[in-house]
Amino acid sequence: MNVIIDLCVVPIGVGLSVSKYVAVCHEIINEAGLKSELHAYGTNIEGDWDAVFDVVKKCHEKIHDMGAPRITTTIKAGTRIDREQTMADKVASVKSKL
Repeated sequence: MNVIIDLCVVPIGVGLSVSKYVAVCHEIINEAGLKSELHAYGTNIEGDWDAVFDVVKKCHEKIHDMGAPRITTTIKAGTRIDREQTMADKVASVKSKL
């Protein structure tokens, strides 16, 4: 089953800037071969359910390895079985109505 998630991973106890942790997560996403779109407060990721959530786990593991004592993560996830739909499809649908 495919899924599209909106992922926001926030390391706690590492200071004010978290961009290096976001960058590491994007490397993990890219290595997994998943499609993603970075936005101001998170990342959209699409792909096979297990592959996507494996990436989330790997992000947590890597950020802890980098010294973050705590992480809080917000995930919104969507699936559909009536037809295939990509992140680009969803955005295009809204833009066509503007």
